[in-house]
Amino acid sequence: MKKVLRILSNITYGLFLILTIIFVGLSCVALLAQAVRHAPTRDWTRNVNALVIGVSYATVLVISLLFCVKRRLAVRIRLQRISKAYTIIRRGDVPNSVHEYMTQEYMRTCLVSRESLPTDVFHPGWGRPGTKYEGVRFRRALLDTIPEIDALAHAVIPAHPPLKPHARMLHHFRFIVPLLNSNTDDEDEEFTPLHYYDSAIQLARNAAEEPTEEEFLLGMQAADEIRKSLNDCRLEALEASITDFDGSTAES
Repeated sequence: MKKVLRILSNITYGLFLILTIIFVGLSCVALLAQAVRHAPTRDWTRNVNALVIGVSYATVLVISLLFCVKRRLAVRIRLQRISKAYTIIRRGDVPNSVHEYMTQEYMRTCLVSRESLPTDVFHPGWGRPGTKYEGVRFRRALLDTIPEIDALAHAVIPAHPPLKPHARMLHHFRFIVPLLNSNTDDEDEEFTPLHYYDSAIQLARNAAEEPTEEEFLLGMQAADEIRKSLNDCRLEALEASITDFDGSTAES
């Protein structure tokens, strides 16, 4: 609707401008013709009235063009003074009524944006809005833990085999299973965090359906336990190497 009104306004302004030019031109022609008819010689030569009329209309035309140029320059200069960067408008920069109106509109916009946020929308394989895992894709997040754990495994066991794209986690990380068992309370426990992690990775890789939040949490918890065990082993190895170095230095 606003676009239609703007187009109609431009058309009306253009028609008004064209009619004004036509009527002014007709009046100039009529006055010049009248000046010629009332001249003693009925000619343009030495016709003072025609000269005065022509100069008058030329002056009006020049003044009108100057006013248009002046208005155009004034608008351009005023627009150039507007800061292109974001600036904070304080209460003293604008009238109180304007500041109050801006504050109310800002609060209304915040409320509208807050109320428009989805709260109970659920997409399979994604974290629910308003929770800790909002915007997290479970499948991608689980698969991203593989290179992190692989890097820690190589830091603890330098001869650890390189990672293959489709290798099972139980097979690839088989050399760190004793390290995981050493950190559990029951050494005869059948399942280690690596077993749960392998199941979660297999679901993320091969399942047609997206992982559920429970499966994602189970896999991430197992990944955190594996990372914690590998970090503890790495720190113990560093402490042991530092102790051995200090002992050899003292003996020498």
